[in-house]
Amino acid sequence: MPLLQSLLHATAFRTPLLRTLVPSVAFAYGIQAAVAVPSIAAQTERFYDLSGSLTYLSCTALSFFMPYVRAKSTGAFAGNLSEYLSAPAPGQGLWWWRHAMLSAAVGIWATRLGSFLFKRITDDQGTDSRFDSIRTSPAKFYGAFFAQATWVSLCTLPVVLVNSLPRSAFALSRLANVTSHIPPVVSAKPYPVELFGLAVFVFGLTFEVIADRQKSQWSKEKKEKKHSEEFLTRGLWSKSRHPNYFGEITLWSGLAIAASGLLLRQPAQAGLGLSGASGKMLVAGMCAASPAFVAFLLLKVSGIPLSENKYDKKYGDRKDYQKWKRETPMLIPKI
Repeated sequence: MPLLQSLLHATAFRTPLLRTLVPSVAFAYGIQAAVAVPSIAAQTERFYDLSGSLTYLSCTALSFFMPYVRAKSTGAFAGNLSEYLSAPAPGQGLWWWRHAMLSAAVGIWATRLGSFLFKRITDDQGTDSRFDSIRTSPAKFYGAFFAQATWVSLCTLPVVLVNSLPRSAFALSRLANVTSHIPPVVSAKPYPVELFGLAVFVFGLTFEVIADRQKSQWSKEKKEKKHSEEFLTRGLWSKSRHPNYFGEITLWSGLAIAASGLLLRQPAQAGLGLSGASGKMLVAGMCAASPAFVAFLLLKVSGIPLSENKYDKKYGDRKDYQKWKRETPMLIPKI
């Protein structure tokens, strides 16, 4: 396939990190640009959030399969994908479980959130108040898609980094210990910090799902005239004014912790083509960029500020609203 070969040739960088990272980032901006054109022409944001989730899924899948496709095209191995994923040498075990686990985590999150947001905007006749002031401005509307591509690129960094690691970086540590001439390698078994990070991710995702479901059920009951409440103060929303955003920041923090537990180790650094303190600082910064950017967006840009301002304007003079706002933390839930 000439197109595939051209892509592989154009991204044949010196380090495994860039060989996977650059195509993934370029793919994110390409998908968003493709969706932006018809959306701007029709002045509709109906597919904005859905395209974001599809971009997450596509870029994660690309980073997962890219090393396999590249290795096969260069003749580094022969056979199908199952042979690529099997252990090529004693002691290596299921070396790719980290790639699969972290990629699946992003896939689960993106599928759940994308379908949830698409259903919500469909129920709202295809409009989102966030776009009221920008959907008629092509430049500003395109800026929103550009920002979404940046969001995807930064958030998936920890997973893309892990997916960039070649097979040779993985093996049971005991194999290196008993054979002195074999260089240090990454253990195929999970490290405690990886398990902790995955647990944090599951907690954050569960928290976000429960918060969203409680809000959806509340909105449904309000439409059915089962209550006359103007704002939700029950369930997790009595513990935090924005429990869904707390869950979002937490789950990305968990993925970053899980990835960094592997990537900051010297064998993983070598596998990425990095070395020394500068390599560790680069990887640590790239992992931290994921939850940091999510927190920045939700705390300073499109999340909490828009929601707080909206509710302050509508209910700011009500004593029950002021009481809820005064007694309920903005983000981190009270115990």
